[in-house]
Amino acid sequence: MINFRLIRHLWLFLAVAEDQNFTRAAKRLGMSQPPLTEQIQALEQSLRVQLFTRSRRGAHLTAAGAAILPAVRKFADQLERLELAVHEAVAGHAGVVTIGAITSAMIDVLPPLIEQFKQDHPLITVSVREIDSAEAIPALEAGDIDIAFARLEGNLGRHLQSLPLSEDRLAVALPNDHPLSASKSVSLKSLADETLVMASRDVSPVYFDYLVGQCKASGFAPRIVHQVRSVSSQVAFVSCGQGIALVPSSMGKLAPKNVLIRPLFPEVKVVTTAMAWHSEHKNPLVDAMIDQAKQTLLS
Repeated sequence: MINFRLIRHLWLFLAVAEDQNFTRAAKRLGMSQPPLTEQIQALEQSLRVQLFTRSRRGAHLTAAGAAILPAVRKFADQLERLELAVHEAVAGHAGVVTIGAITSAMIDVLPPLIEQFKQDHPLITVSVREIDSAEAIPALEAGDIDIAFARLEGNLGRHLQSLPLSEDRLAVALPNDHPLSASKSVSLKSLADETLVMASRDVSPVYFDYLVGQCKASGFAPRIVHQVRSVSSQVAFVSCGQGIALVPSSMGKLAPKNVLIRPLFPEVKVVTTAMAWHSEHKNPLVDAMIDQAKQTLLS
């Protein structure tokens, strides 16, 4: 039998954990603070464990609270998917495809693909959520998403398949007063003594290892001073004088005035977006989107 009271308490726990404050969480939930506190206390009594420590500075997770947070987040995601599926079924839609995508893919690759897919499959709902590249493989393996659009290369695992959709030439982002900024192109080995801002290995491990490997092949180990969450953050750090960065050359369109993008020589190509899916999770909608990607993006 479904315990709806427990489900509600877990939703409230998640809100307080995210806001780290009972008053802010209550405001976001559209309720007053005392009932929220009472229901969290009821959850703690039910679980027989304290979930938060309370102080004037807010509410902070205890070790037990932090331990259950990932499972509660996953449960909440699954509930949202279930709610969407029920809503679409009531509305007469035939199914839902859940996509996880990095921000750059949501800007460049996904819009034309989704537009064409909806034209061909008007009764299918496409649900998109933002992920990091490092989240793609676990999310696919767990079945949390049907398809990933992320910066992925190489062997992804026994049951995961991928299709490269876009690639770009690797370039270096430099402050406009850097000695190398006068060059039309820059050799990778000339960056041996530079401090680098890199996209974090936690976000995209394959991409990070590939770039480090390229540096080592040019005779040096990169001096990485900052690891950031995105390529756009790399450029922002360069703009603030925190080093230089290896980025796709297309970032030249987004670079601020005090940052120059110079291509590397010899030319180095990097996959900027690949489409990945789990081959054992049979889904005709996924197969249809793969076919659509081949027609729309690779033609």
